[in-house]
Amino acid sequence: MKGSVIALDHYKGRMAAALVVDGQLEDLLIEPPEGLVLPGATYRAICDRPLKGQGGMMLRLPDGETGFLRQGKGLKPGQPILVQVTGFAEDGKAVPVTQKLLFKSRFAIVTPDAPGLNVSRSIRDDDERVRLLEIAHEVMEGADEGLILRSVATTGTDDEIADDIAQMLDLARVVRGDGDGQNPELLFDGADAHLHAWREWPKPDQLDSAEGSFDRHGIVDMIQEARRARVALSGGASAFVEPTRALVAVDVNTGGDTSPAAGLKANIAAARALPRALRCRGLGGQIVVDFAPSPKKDRRQIEQVLRTAFRADGIETSLVGWTTLGHFELQRKRERMSLRACLEGLE
Repeated sequence: MKGSVIALDHYKGRMAAALVVDGQLEDLLIEPPEGLVLPGATYRAICDRPLKGQGGMMLRLPDGETGFLRQGKGLKPGQPILVQVTGFAEDGKAVPVTQKLLFKSRFAIVTPDAPGLNVSRSIRDDDERVRLLEIAHEVMEGADEGLILRSVATTGTDDEIADDIAQMLDLARVVRGDGDGQNPELLFDGADAHLHAWREWPKPDQLDSAEGSFDRHGIVDMIQEARRARVALSGGASAFVEPTRALVAVDVNTGGDTSPAAGLKANIAAARALPRALRCRGLGGQIVVDFAPSPKKDRRQIEQVLRTAFRADGIETSLVGWTTLGHFELQRKRERMSLRACLEGLE
């Protein structure tokens, strides 16, 4: 089926959202198990104890949760601070947080600690940049907070963008006004799957939010496919994406292709498919790719394809480079819980 579809539904009792483009699962969000802290949640936390030698600070969060702030210089035990969750905690570890608060909506991001009005660099049309800045200046007049207008703001009307900015500005001020209490407290929760889809995904050709949308669009079968390690590539090639405790291992195979360029073709196809494969599986951290055998002269082309593919991806990923053994390493932000962990125990 051609075109894009966003389906909002529930999967095995959990809130879920799926983005399908031309019949292929492009992105998937499933609500994590109950009780887990969502990325983007904003807390009043209480400093607990510094980590000597690391410069970090352990924090007390509500309900007995523990937070870890990497930069704790100047903070003292017992001091209340505002923090925002940056990702899901790994098993047995504290929730990662930051003091750099962001209040993000579909069109705008309010940045209380970074003054100034900015427009996404991907918006290159001068007239459009002028229009967006005029709206921003009108709403943000006299504000100490900063603002980033996102690339999708080009699709909004003047009133929609102005309302979006005003709502985020009001939210930022309300949350920051609650930072002086002496007990840990959740001030603003992170986005659930449906809200995240509205905020982050482009406007689709079709939005199906009625119950049973996953069945109507074949998404249940697509999820089962995403739970498998194998990723089918063009020309009969394949890649296997397998998370381990230490890293995510990716193995690229040429399949039945025995032509001289088989390795290069499989590697290029794998490089293009890798962001989507990681996204739909919710995988991050250290990633090691064992590309199919191909001459060293092909490495620059493969790396360029990788950079282009990840540039369009919404999750921060650093392309580290080639190892001595010829593998390629990446470091990807753990912004989501893995699909395997989300669905664990639901069978």
